[in-house]
Amino acid sequence: MPAPDVEAVASAPGYQLIRRNGAVTPFDAAKIAVALTKAFLAVEGQSAAASRRIHDIVAGLTDQIVANLTRRPDVGRTFHIEDVQDQVELALMRGEHHKVARAYVLYREARARERAKALAVVHPGGDAAAVLHVRTADGALVPLDAARLSTVIGEACAGLDGVSAVAVLNEARRNLYDGISLDELAQAPILAARTLVETEPNYSKVSARLLLDKLRREALSFVAGRPEQATQAEMAERYGDYLGAYVRTGIANDLLDPELGRFNLSRLAAALKPERDLAFDYLGFQTLYDRYFLHVRGTRFELPQAFFMRVAMGLALREIDREARAIEFYDLLSSFDFMASTPTLFNAGTLRAQLSSCFLTTVADDLDGIFKAVKDNALLAKYSGGLGNDWTRVRGLGAHIKGTNGESQGVVPFLKVANDTAIAVNQGGKRKGAVCAYLETWHVDIEDFLDLRKNTGDERRRTHDMNTANWVPDLFMERVEEDGPWTLFSPDEAPDLHDLYGPAFKAAYLAYEARAARGEMKVFKQVRALDLWRRMLTMLFETGHPWITFKDPCNIRSPQQHVGVVHSSNLCTEITLNTSDDEVAVCNLGSVNLFSHIADGRLDMEKLARTVRIAMRMLDNVIDINFYTIPEARRSNLRHRPVGLGIMGFQDALQALRLPYGSDAAVRFADESMEAISFHAISASVDLAAERGRYPSFAGSLWSQGILPIDSLERLAEARGGADFDRSRTLDWDSLRQRVVATGMRNSNCMAIAPTATISNICGVSQSIEPAYQNLYVKSNMSGDFTVVNAALVHDLKARGLWDEVMVSDLKYFDGSLGEIARIPDDLKDLYATAFEIDPAWLVEAAERRQKWIDQAQSLNLYIASPSGKKLDELYRLAWKRGLKTTYYLRSRSATHVEKSTLKGTDGKLNAVAATVPPAVAAFPAAISGEAVDSEAWGNACAINDPTCEACQ
Repeated sequence: MPAPDVEAVASAPGYQLIRRNGAVTPFDAAKIAVALTKAFLAVEGQSAAASRRIHDIVAGLTDQIVANLTRRPDVGRTFHIEDVQDQVELALMRGEHHKVARAYVLYREARARERAKALAVVHPGGDAAAVLHVRTADGALVPLDAARLSTVIGEACAGLDGVSAVAVLNEARRNLYDGISLDELAQAPILAARTLVETEPNYSKVSARLLLDKLRREALSFVAGRPEQATQAEMAERYGDYLGAYVRTGIANDLLDPELGRFNLSRLAAALKPERDLAFDYLGFQTLYDRYFLHVRGTRFELPQAFFMRVAMGLALREIDREARAIEFYDLLSSFDFMASTPTLFNAGTLRAQLSSCFLTTVADDLDGIFKAVKDNALLAKYSGGLGNDWTRVRGLGAHIKGTNGESQGVVPFLKVANDTAIAVNQGGKRKGAVCAYLETWHVDIEDFLDLRKNTGDERRRTHDMNTANWVPDLFMERVEEDGPWTLFSPDEAPDLHDLYGPAFKAAYLAYEARAARGEMKVFKQVRALDLWRRMLTMLFETGHPWITFKDPCNIRSPQQHVGVVHSSNLCTEITLNTSDDEVAVCNLGSVNLFSHIADGRLDMEKLARTVRIAMRMLDNVIDINFYTIPEARRSNLRHRPVGLGIMGFQDALQALRLPYGSDAAVRFADESMEAISFHAISASVDLAAERGRYPSFAGSLWSQGILPIDSLERLAEARGGADFDRSRTLDWDSLRQRVVATGMRNSNCMAIAPTATISNICGVSQSIEPAYQNLYVKSNMSGDFTVVNAALVHDLKARGLWDEVMVSDLKYFDGSLGEIARIPDDLKDLYATAFEIDPAWLVEAAERRQKWIDQAQSLNLYIASPSGKKLDELYRLAWKRGLKTTYYLRSRSATHVEKSTLKGTDGKLNAVAATVPPAVAAFPAAISGEAVDSEAWGNACAINDPTCEACQ
């Protein structure tokens, strides 16, 4: 093939190309076009007709290649020649120009062999690398320390199976050039290791350790005030001295609470475990590097173990022996056995220690109350709080306004204001504000509420950036079941419905219906309940909103029903706390890593009990240390002291136990594991009550009556006329019940399962209670694109001799799913089934077993590969019948899938697949929906930079 190597790319200002000899030249997109043209002509001939067609094809391919190179933030503004050629291959394959692509690959291989032979002649048995120089921060050129580069890469690979320091070093050298900057030098081995992740998951840890070396140089130099660096081995000796310098630096820059400087830092330094810096996967460490580590104008000075110690110190500020407690908290966090929520990690130990995750408010039916709620949203969101607003009290469209003798415009215009406020207040520049609006199903504006997230209609009545949720009473579901009528009211005419639930709600609602029938209600509307239900499901399918949450289970089973009403859940549907004009509910979250408590094929109960005991103390401490931005939040939190202990790594735990998610055994494990966490969380709260006193509103609560969460299930069954719920149990609940009544509880609520969108990434485990979204995928975040692989799956495939380039290619083609790969055994297909391969009924059944133990709720996403009206109807009715309090996102396949890249075998053959996209889910059945599908709104798993999830965890 006569086409030459592509020696330049992109005539974009400031972009450069590294040639194979290390020389750096400006990019030139025209050379890509020339190379592509020669390649096509060599394969297809040089007729006039072919030339015209080739010209058009080449122009489009060149634009794609330039865009793919320049859009990647991970490679900066300098590309290696091999990167360009890789993109040429990808573009040819994606365009299905297979003959040209095959010829191009064979040509590259031949040229590589020729260069190798020439190199052997010129440098027999020697190293051909020229002496390179590094440009320091002050502009000076110093020789590249090749020995240190080898040492750092060797340390990064140490103790990891299946990785090669030589492979990383050789790949890194390709991206070195004379005059390379320190940052580019640090980035080169990271990028090199990242390219190898899809062949061996342990390269993810290698990448993380190489990024750690970059962070060490950055942090050590900043706290020392001069250029510093250290290898991992050297850091083991230096971490202690660094901790004191770090605390002083943070205080001097007004980032850390000066109280941290009064800890016995020598004692804390002795407790640091530098080796835990090596435990991160790349995704987790990159997340911390980008978003969590403290920095001064972009320069990070916080190393991982200092980060965990800072959080631990911040949570131990008011302990008697605060060094001992800080060490205890540090050990739990740095081991990944438990992780505090994102606001706690962001702010613990800082000058503004807003550590709480979720805030719930109820909005009054007057302008003062409405705009106070909007202002409160802004103040709460400023310091990383996720918000849930109950809007049910606001009168509906057409309702009379006494003060002006006019008619109300309803709730929608005010929701628009709340939506725009969430965007304006961006949580200190860290992420967008995030809020969810709740409305009860009997509100006369409910039909307009359902349309808020649509992409069509009057933009003044749309809230594209705010989440919405239905607050559904049992009576409505009963009317759906019997295909009966449903009457909508304005809350100014039916004010007591807002605070009523269960039989009392039913009685009042029937009375209002009778009044409406007699013409005594001014604003009301009657609809068919089943039609409204179908419309709710249609909007949920099309826009992802409003979510379906259930009012009666949340209230009937609430331990705090003696002092208020649960009017909504929160941003992520796991919090169920009372709200009123005087109290803004607050919840403080953290999650147990279930996977780290699996040992010898079972759940380690002794370790779990210790983890929960320490975690509950940390969460309780948050309440007293917390920085409250509004008095209603402080009043509520100190009076009731609720916390939300959750779990993550559930899918990893199942895989470690060899239990498929879609199985009775997995449902039993969900039951038994949550029972253990509930038992130990309640027990820990009793212990804290004995030490610190009961929470102030304990008297009259269900706890005080000896009614634990498992017991409150009977109340729900009774309210529903004898519903059949699972009531099995294995632990000594009678003894614990006696302790609760005799001693009391420190916390009104103890458990809630949050999404853990980012903290699970930090710990390197699956999110929350989620099934795996894919076993192999390309992750995109602030630092570019990189491959994430299920390491457990790779381990199993290697053990059976099935892990090779063809398997990687197959996994990419089938979007991380094993189902269509014939050579994979059925037992592995079952064990590693992805979310869309599992019947969603299994998720509901597992959630039912957890819910009986939880005093709050759980963020439950539901996955359906091919939705239909019938499937959605059956699924959400099942969730209600099983007694679930809430559901979260409905997810289906989106049109964005794994990037299908080329792989080159040793024989030079092209081992790749075309970049085809599997069919997206078709439009919702016409019987249910007439709208187009907005798959982007609901078809993706929570991303790192998705504020909707991060605001909770």
